[in-house]
Amino acid sequence: MGTLCLMDNWLWAVTTSVDYSLAQVISVIILFSTGGKNGGGYEASKYVVIGFHGAILLLHAIINSLPITLLSFFGQLAAAWNLVGVFVLMILIPTVATERASAKFVFTHFNTDNGEGINSKIYIFVLGLLMSQYTLVGYDASAHMTEETKSADKNGPRGIISSIGISVIVGWGYILGITFAVTNISDLLDENNDAGGYAIAEIFYQVFKSRYGTGVGGIICLGVVAVAIFFCGMSSVTSNSRMAYAFSRDGAMPFSSVWHKVNNQEVPINAVWLSAFISFCMALTSLGSSVAFQAMVSIATIGLYIAYALPIFFRVTLARKSFIPGPFNLGRYGILVGWIAVLWVATISVLFSLPVSYPITNETLNYTPVAVGCLFILVITSWIFSARHWFRGPITNIDA
Repeated sequence: MGTLCLMDNWLWAVTTSVDYSLAQVISVIILFSTGGKNGGGYEASKYVVIGFHGAILLLHAIINSLPITLLSFFGQLAAAWNLVGVFVLMILIPTVATERASAKFVFTHFNTDNGEGINSKIYIFVLGLLMSQYTLVGYDASAHMTEETKSADKNGPRGIISSIGISVIVGWGYILGITFAVTNISDLLDENNDAGGYAIAEIFYQVFKSRYGTGVGGIICLGVVAVAIFFCGMSSVTSNSRMAYAFSRDGAMPFSSVWHKVNNQEVPINAVWLSAFISFCMALTSLGSSVAFQAMVSIATIGLYIAYALPIFFRVTLARKSFIPGPFNLGRYGILVGWIAVLWVATISVLFSLPVSYPITNETLNYTPVAVGCLFILVITSWIFSARHWFRGPITNIDA
């Protein structure tokens, strides 16, 4: 139950961060389209950004309320868009760029002049792992959709492995393509540039502007990224709703009977709208405190990996002899891979709790360990005083 509760909370945080980032991208597109920051362009306030965020979540909730056949179509469209879009951008951006970075710069340079008070190359590398881990988050979506998947005991694991493999290869190629177009990091991070400090957007914009005298091409490229993020948020809401459905099916959520209901198309409609609503509420913290909002969304990565690692840990320890593997398994390498996964998650959990800026103040303190610790205390307390007396594990809906 603890793992399920953790994953539910983390997944909502992931949806919040994904859709909020899309809202920010939309605001940058509008900024560029109206002249850029240095050309008197429109800079969206935090209230406008939260309005964009709410509209995006509304669209995601509507799409996820459609029958599974239509949702599957959107999923396939998303996969095609991401694959084609990434290949187009990784080739187009460095090709259009009038200046390109050297291979030595791309593969060996560390930005020690980052304005964050961090000069250690090792420390910078460690902090950079967070984005890589965040990118791979969400591969468990295949597991959440297994009750709506044919031959789920085989296709579910295959979906997880293939999504990771594709993400690693294509994502690395995309990063390489973009990085070769970077020649002046300080300018990209400058809040007074045309993108207002939004580095990727500034790269796209300046690449086209330097060659053609206009950044329209960069705006279009940013639109390609925006659509990709939209599909990502859509899939995140799908995962949220299926997790909430499964959790309520087992009676482990307040008002479980409400969230467990499905409509005539077998869609957990109430869980879909609950997920969108909670994600929007989590984003509202950005209006009051950027520190609180950043702390909340930053725990999404470390929290999900902890939730992933817990069942693996119990598999390689308490259930090492009693566990019955399914038709898709790692055979004799399962225990070894399991321990590697557990140790890796333990390592990154420590690394991602480190400060990301110096000197440490109320504004720069990494609140991730505090947030994670508080939720752990809440979950454990709930288990000790309540859930252990009635929770008997997931309810099976197939014959053994």
